Amino acid sequence: MSPEKFIIVGKLGRRRGVRGEINVTPATDFPERFLDLKEIYVETRGAWKRVKILSSTLVGGRPVLKLSGVNTPEEASKLTNLSLAVTSDQLVDLPDGTFYVFDLVGSAVIDLESEEKLGTIVDVQRYPANDVYLVEDEAGRELMVPAVAEFVKQIDIANKRVVILRAGLIDKTGS
Repeated sequence: MSPEKFIIVGKLGRRRGVRGEINVTPATDFPERFLDLKEIYVETRGAWKRVKILSSTLVGGRPVLKLSGVNTPEEASKLTNLSLAVTSDQLVDLPDGTFYVFDLVGSAVIDLESEEKLGTIVDVQRYPANDVYLVEDEAGRELMVPAVAEFVKQIDIANKRVVILRAGLIDKTGS
């Protein structure tokens, strides 16, 4: 399976307990998703390896996994900082009006009024009040767009296109 088909959902953290369990730092809004998984992909040396999940639980809202072949704290420690992924068919269905970050990154950002391409979404930064789209233009200048209805007027994931109302926004270059 090609790497493009894997979606990172977390990173392995510190070991937990004496039986080889390991904490997970989730990269998902749905940490409970780990409770239903029977297998997961672990990235080691640039390749994805499918690993069976023997048990999973949430401790303080964080997933803790017991992976096949990991039976001691020392073995669990060797996995710290490795990425965890699922395949696209294992994704959680999102409510209407919400999107995965990987679907937004790479989208062209178009000004509603001028229909000019302002740049491309290169990252989505998460803040308590709302997400912010980090948009980079051809010259490398950045524009930060709050992901709120006041500015984001249309998101077309299929065509990788986000239409915004630029009026009222100030980019980092001050222009």
